[in-house]
Amino acid sequence: MIKSLYIKDFALIDELDVQFENGLNIMTGQTGAGKSIIIGALNMILGERADTEVIRQGAKKAISEATIHVGKNEYLAELLDENAVEVSEELILRREIRQSGSRAFINDTPVNISVLKKVGDQLVDLHGQHDHQMLLKDENHLGVIDQFESVEPALKAYQTEYRKMAELQKELRDLKRRERELKEKTDLYQFQVKELEAAELDPHEEEELEAEMHLLDNAEDLDQKAAAIAEIGNGDDISLMEMLNTIKLHLEDMARIESEFDTYLEEVNTARISIQEAVHFAERYRNGIEFNPQRLETLRQRQAELNRLQKKYQRSIPELISYYKDVKAELNVAENFDLEIERIQGKIAEQAEALKKAAVDLHDTRDKVGRQLSNEVVDSLKNLGIMHGRFQVDVAWRVSDNGWFELDGDRIECATDGCDDVRFYISTNKGEEPKPLAKIASGGEVSRVMLSLKSILAKEHHLPVMIFDEIDTGISGNISEKVGREMRKLSEYCQIVAITHQPQIASQAHKHYRVEKVEEGARTITKIVPLSDEEHIHEVASLMSGEEITDSALTSAKELIERGGMKN
Repeated sequence: MIKSLYIKDFALIDELDVQFENGLNIMTGQTGAGKSIIIGALNMILGERADTEVIRQGAKKAISEATIHVGKNEYLAELLDENAVEVSEELILRREIRQSGSRAFINDTPVNISVLKKVGDQLVDLHGQHDHQMLLKDENHLGVIDQFESVEPALKAYQTEYRKMAELQKELRDLKRRERELKEKTDLYQFQVKELEAAELDPHEEEELEAEMHLLDNAEDLDQKAAAIAEIGNGDDISLMEMLNTIKLHLEDMARIESEFDTYLEEVNTARISIQEAVHFAERYRNGIEFNPQRLETLRQRQAELNRLQKKYQRSIPELISYYKDVKAELNVAENFDLEIERIQGKIAEQAEALKKAAVDLHDTRDKVGRQLSNEVVDSLKNLGIMHGRFQVDVAWRVSDNGWFELDGDRIECATDGCDDVRFYISTNKGEEPKPLAKIASGGEVSRVMLSLKSILAKEHHLPVMIFDEIDTGISGNISEKVGREMRKLSEYCQIVAITHQPQIASQAHKHYRVEKVEEGARTITKIVPLSDEEHIHEVASLMSGEEITDSALTSAKELIERGGMKN
């Protein structure tokens, strides 16, 4: 239940702090007093869209805050824990609107607006002035049926099979699209595969090619340098090796006399060996040098061809090899499209049976819930003055030539929410056949149907709070008293906060509040005043007779209130 509501600098509200009670809380007041502003502030707390225009003139921000007792709720506890919000049996939902944007808090922890809305949906059902018009649109009827807990398992099972089928259908569409695209590109791909196959590409060829060309380009220079090295070692005149031999002999003689020359003797011997190896290598290398202008030209042509391919395809050699494999694979797929399509169609046929079974289960569950709802609505309508009402929920298969499975000779269209169209039919007069709700029901009848549905769903979902903003549209007199009585009865299951202009409904209140607009200085503000028992009587009388409250109005108000059970 909503324990308290605090609003500050919101539209005409300067500052408002009100405590609500268990049972039926009624708000009344003159048109324009600000009742809808309070509902707007509640909507803001529940995560609905907020406009900066609600900020009171001269204020920096608008604030709306509600303290709600929720008790133990596993879903809420899990949701709060996921968002690092302290879990407790009492939640403080707060919303602040600034010119720069909106902020939301739960138990003083900042949260996303989407989280605030999820929490609000679990706590409060707010029925606005025009929400009953939703019943006049057939597309909203399915959502009413699906709010019943018994539908949820069948709906989830169906949606699991639906997702599998949707993935297979997408796979088939993608494959057929690829088939069309490949047919358009087959000639190009075949030419590219042929060209790249003929090129016999190797990822390391470029490096090897450049290395061989470098040697061939410098063969003459290498030969000249190698010859010069050999000449130094083996020349006809005194060669370097002979000079080193002479030095070696002298050092050997000197080392026998003075040991300090041993070190230099070792170094000369090492130099002799190294130079001799270099001379021998140069001689051998000369014998292996290839003077092959034709080979060099062949390599240059090959290099030019590789450069041409890389420029044409805008890819490196390794990328060209990868591209060649991809294109060849695409051509292989193109050659086997029929087999691949046949394979997927086989899986689709299998999945269609699984989807059909889940869809039939969901359809039957909705049909059963629809019959149950029909009976409950009829009983509820009797309490609301429609004694001979008939309410019918029609659950029909959606039929389409493009349906995903066949049932009784028809192709059945599937969507995320199932394969059913749900439509409400009603008859409010004895002897008349039910007709679509939008065509037969008056505003007052739609209001009573909506109240019936809300009552049934409130018991189904165990919602802590229901808020009605003028659900009494189109009704008056004796019917209003019946509606008030039904709301009071419903308040045994959840707290109700309701705005009304009807004295018969107001008389049923466990707690009555008057919303009034007053002038303070140069400003107009909205206030909400909890009424005492005596004030409650006067307010109901005022709703009956207007500003001038007569004795007869007071007497009638007392009688209404006594019938409502406020006095024992």
